[in-house]
Amino acid sequence: MVALLSPELPAWERWTRSGSPPRWTRMRLTVNDKAKDVTPEPGESLLTTLRDRLFLTGAKPGCERGECGACTVLLNGEPVYACLTLTQACDGETVTTVEGVARGEALHPLQEAFIAHDAVQCGFCTPGQVMAAVALLARDPAPSDAAIAEAMSGNLCRCGTYPKIARAIRSAAAAAQQQQQQQREEGSR
Repeated sequence: MVALLSPELPAWERWTRSGSPPRWTRMRLTVNDKAKDVTPEPGESLLTTLRDRLFLTGAKPGCERGECGACTVLLNGEPVYACLTLTQACDGETVTTVEGVARGEALHPLQEAFIAHDAVQCGFCTPGQVMAAVALLARDPAPSDAAIAEAMSGNLCRCGTYPKIARAIRSAAAAAQQQQQQQREEGSR
């Protein structure tokens, strides 16, 4: 049993293999590019830690069962439901919330596209939608309609703005491609 709990294994794997949560008094996360020390309760969700301990309220508590996607954040660049992710399993990991995608006063291109395409009807699902879309464009800068539908399928919109969300994602992808093309052209001069 000692070999299974060796410090070489990531915290989440030690926990999974041992069957019981570790009892850290303190742990460190990198949240939106800033190191944060937190002391979560055993079994505390990442959503609770973000909202109640770090006061980052962009990720929304919706279903609390991983069905709606309102709490989507990026964990090491991959979209996860913060309501189902245990904070103690994230020790040393990098978390990005919707508050962390803008740079100062400049909105992320996806945030701008959501506004431009009116993809924010009531706005409740928007942070999770934006985070899922950020992850999509990071791995596929020119996604097909099918890729957009698949990547966004874990995020529900009760207002039904799916066509506008898809248009916003296509628009942001096209704008990024155009900007890259302009940079290549300027670099070749």
